Amino acid sequence: MLHIVACIKQVPDTKIIKMNPKTNTMDRASAPAILNPYDAHAVEEAVRLKKRYGGTVSVLTMGPPPAVKAIRKCVEIGADEGYMISDRAFAGADTLATSYALTKALEKISKILPVDLIICGKMTIDGDTGQVGPGIARRLDIPPLTSVKKVAEVNRDEGYIIVHRKLEDGHEVIQSTLPCLLSVEKEINEVPYSPLPNVIKAARYQPHIWSVNELEDVDRTQLGLKGSPTIVSSVWAPAKPQGGQMLAGSSSEQIAALLAVVMEKKQLFQTGEGLT
Repeated sequence: MLHIVACIKQVPDTKIIKMNPKTNTMDRASAPAILNPYDAHAVEEAVRLKKRYGGTVSVLTMGPPPAVKAIRKCVEIGADEGYMISDRAFAGADTLATSYALTKALEKISKILPVDLIICGKMTIDGDTGQVGPGIARRLDIPPLTSVKKVAEVNRDEGYIIVHRKLEDGHEVIQSTLPCLLSVEKEINEVPYSPLPNVIKAARYQPHIWSVNELEDVDRTQLGLKGSPTIVSSVWAPAKPQGGQMLAGSSSEQIAALLAVVMEKKQLFQTGEGLT
């Protein structure tokens, strides 16, 4: 029986969020908090593997108390248990400190029920780094398999997994030992609408919430801001694109006009006039 843990995060909806023009920072209050879309696919894949091989799906997140909503969303998808580490000591964590804190939580979960497979989304939409998953794998000393678009086979008895990894020009098939960690692409599956029994269960579900004091052998210097060497010097909203030029005429006439513009620009750069 597999025990799969999906690491998730509650994030602001970046399709709606606005930038504060005075501070050049994200105005998180301007957008609703949602389950990171990549993580939804990670949970869905964990649930599909549970149905295929049997077992238990747990989800783990780090965040403030409202992040329980993301866990309940995962229960709607089909997760069995939810765990959250929530403490001011975790505040301000970058990807390095986040992977350390989640690793400590995973170590505690594994004592409750040994973990065979960890699944993460490819990245979070509020960070876009894709570093937390591999960081967890490095700390746990297990293989990280990134850009996974298909899980072909999981054999817990013989201790291996076979996956397809996405490449720029195709994919590669890799066999790895278990336990291991997967970072999955969105194309690995489609997340369907949740059945009513799952919705009812999620509405009543109370996740396991641990403070830093409930984790074991924690080095507090590796948590939160203290454990975060990443420094963001500034953030700004990109300038709005300038209006383009519409080319009139037939397709051949448009192509000829476009080539004329390109040749003109090329000549300006060759003479140095386009560098000013």
